[in-house]
Amino acid sequence: MTKELIINSAPQGVEIALLEDKKLVELHSEKADASFGVGDLYLGKVKKLIPGLNAAFIDVGFEKDAFLHYTDLSPYVRSILKFTTESINDKSEGGFDFSKFKVEPEIVKTGKIAEVMNGKPNVLVQILKEPIAAKGPRLSCELSLPGRFVVVTPFNDIIAISRKIHSSDERKRLHKIIEAIKPKNLGVIVRTAAEGKHTAELHEDLLSLIATWKTIQTNLRGATPPAKILSEQGKTTSILRDLLNEDFNKIVVNDKNIFGDAKTYIQRIAPDKADIVSYYNNGSPIFDSFGITKQVKAAFGKTVNLPSGAYLIVEHTEALHVIDVNSGYKSVSNNQEQNALETNLEAAEEIARQMRLRDLGGIIVVDFIDMKLMENKKKLADAMDGYMRPDRAKHAVLAISKFGLMQITRQRMKPEMNINTTEVCPSCNGTGKISSTLILEDEIEKNLSYLIMQKHTGLTVEIHPILHAYMTKGIFFSKLSKWRRKYKQRIKLKANSNYHLTEFHFFDDSDEEIKL
Repeated sequence: MTKELIINSAPQGVEIALLEDKKLVELHSEKADASFGVGDLYLGKVKKLIPGLNAAFIDVGFEKDAFLHYTDLSPYVRSILKFTTESINDKSEGGFDFSKFKVEPEIVKTGKIAEVMNGKPNVLVQILKEPIAAKGPRLSCELSLPGRFVVVTPFNDIIAISRKIHSSDERKRLHKIIEAIKPKNLGVIVRTAAEGKHTAELHEDLLSLIATWKTIQTNLRGATPPAKILSEQGKTTSILRDLLNEDFNKIVVNDKNIFGDAKTYIQRIAPDKADIVSYYNNGSPIFDSFGITKQVKAAFGKTVNLPSGAYLIVEHTEALHVIDVNSGYKSVSNNQEQNALETNLEAAEEIARQMRLRDLGGIIVVDFIDMKLMENKKKLADAMDGYMRPDRAKHAVLAISKFGLMQITRQRMKPEMNINTTEVCPSCNGTGKISSTLILEDEIEKNLSYLIMQKHTGLTVEIHPILHAYMTKGIFFSKLSKWRRKYKQRIKLKANSNYHLTEFHFFDDSDEEIKL
């Protein structure tokens, strides 16, 4: 599989497209004035405690207070509250030594938020979910700073290794390295990308995250809530950080600053892949050149067509997303069960892509074409699992119910990607009605008469082909012949298939358009 990352930078923001085998699978957009992104750290003020929900509403500067549930409080939340207060009031030069910070006892999992947040203190929080619809951001006190190879979690000394690293020898080696280089009071989670990496690479990654934590300490000094303390890296860098692996073949950027950042980042984390980054300045829009614009138009919208003739209907409700699979005109054989299975398997692959592409979250219900055999239902469920494996969002796929429905849950991190692929009709301007062709005929003649009075000669009228056929019907009695006899001029009618039905333009004998 070939992976390409196409980055389109414009004044209003950055768009990032991920292609797998030339097929668009993810589309991210980062607005120039974006705030409250996942991973951002804020100094918030507890506004309201809701004992019934065991949650608190925190003011982080958004128009609606952000939501913090007890289950999203870190076990070390008492340490976070103490650290926040000490950092705000810190007057020492260069800040206090975090390795000497005294960690407070952990809170119990079944406790009450009023016991922890009494007095409505200031607290350092991290955005867990972006604001969605009418809801404010969702927050967490389980602070984490992700790097390429490791993730740092403050206020503990735990070392954890990714479960995807299966070799026990490699796990022991990584544990030993981190144990030797890790400072006190900073826990470390080793990511899958660290497998086989040298101590120097891991140390460099860890040092950059320690420097980030120091920056947080500095930014907290004298801060008053609500205040942004640290912004997560730009989406470009964070996507490179999370996605980059040996399968990447090309990264194309149309902005020199982002190109420089991407090149530097890749040289640091994968020097042998530095040449995959290229700068695009071809004149035409970058998304058009790589066929992304066309794929976006085809993939977003209520109806999604499949190559075989089958199609999907994607609907969104307040509670869930519903996807209906229709066979259309697809008919491979006379075997109805086999047809249903093949259509469903094709649809499953596209549905997995659509969920990543639109970033659908929450509950997704898929109504597949009914199948009778249990083995076919199992084949479909297994295929869906396989198609969703590359998806980075947490998800769960349930077996097909007796009604032929498949239920999927997918982690919702940000509002779903919704692109309007329809355009206003140029003929009716969205009203659904156009003027009568009889009136149109009179309108053309009125303008023609005016131009002839203004001494224009050799006139050509360009019109839609259907109108052209109507106005030239009959040799001696066509509308064109009547005009020629009436105005005693050589008037030409020309068909233009690019025009909409009621559009017409006048041109003089030198083929210059006459503006009316």
